Amino acid sequence: MNVAVLQMVSQDDVPANLATARRLLEQAAIGGARLAVLPENFAALGRRDSAALARAEAEGQGPVLPCLRQAARDFGLWIVAGTLPLPPDGRPWAKAHACSLLFDEHGEQVARYDKLHLFDVDVADQRGRYRESDDYAHGERIVVADTPAGRLGLSVCYDLRFPELYAALRDAGAELISAPSAFTAVTGGAHWHVLVRARALETQCYLLAAAQGGLHPGPRETYGHSVIVDPWGRPLAEQAQGEGVLLARRDADEQAAIRQRMPVQRHRRFSVSAVPRPIEME
Repeated sequence: MNVAVLQMVSQDDVPANLATARRLLEQAAIGGARLAVLPENFAALGRRDSAALARAEAEGQGPVLPCLRQAARDFGLWIVAGTLPLPPDGRPWAKAHACSLLFDEHGEQVARYDKLHLFDVDVADQRGRYRESDDYAHGERIVVADTPAGRLGLSVCYDLRFPELYAALRDAGAELISAPSAFTAVTGGAHWHVLVRARALETQCYLLAAAQGGLHPGPRETYGHSVIVDPWGRPLAEQAQGEGVLLARRDADEQAAIRQRMPVQRHRRFSVSAVPRPIEME
């Protein structure tokens, strides 16, 4: 096993969420994972002080980044840190991004992806109205990075509805794509599995879809069903609700064979010209 997807039911208690994340990361490492993906908003879900959290982390006074670095070192893990609010580098008072960070096994940050597509949607649930743009600025670039499990493209949640992003990640050499998420119960029940499997099939990548799965302050209910999908669209591991650790192995030879037998990348007759330039992380 060399990849892990973690499902959580995060609340508005940051220390408790970090303790849970650390426990699940340890389980992933014990299970043999080299790369583990946390869900969207793993450190806090339901709090309204995201700007204050972002400034504290940017100024080195928050608990989240030190916890992640220590966990990476303690467990020898590469960690995709779901999302957390962070302002642009060097601008601690600017509007935060929903930021997905990649840490290596030494606790060093090697990549940062700022969520491109913000969830400004009306949903037929208890909450009804979601406006991520009230709290976050959108990102500008796609991000790929080399990891021990393969070349990783980063995405987040609502991004799953925009296939051109995933085509660009494949163009940039992605072999795996992380998708930390917090789909609502309503939208997840309707579309989650279709979207995750479609993005895996069309890119011929492993999709590492780490979700929130349960009840949160707000009120908010998330769909869960974290899943690892292979390049043929097959779910390798899945969990419906509650906390959990999913493990799978990337079969590089099989992935290469799938891409050779069905060379969709070579057959494609057009590409999206306005996709932002990728950021290369070595």
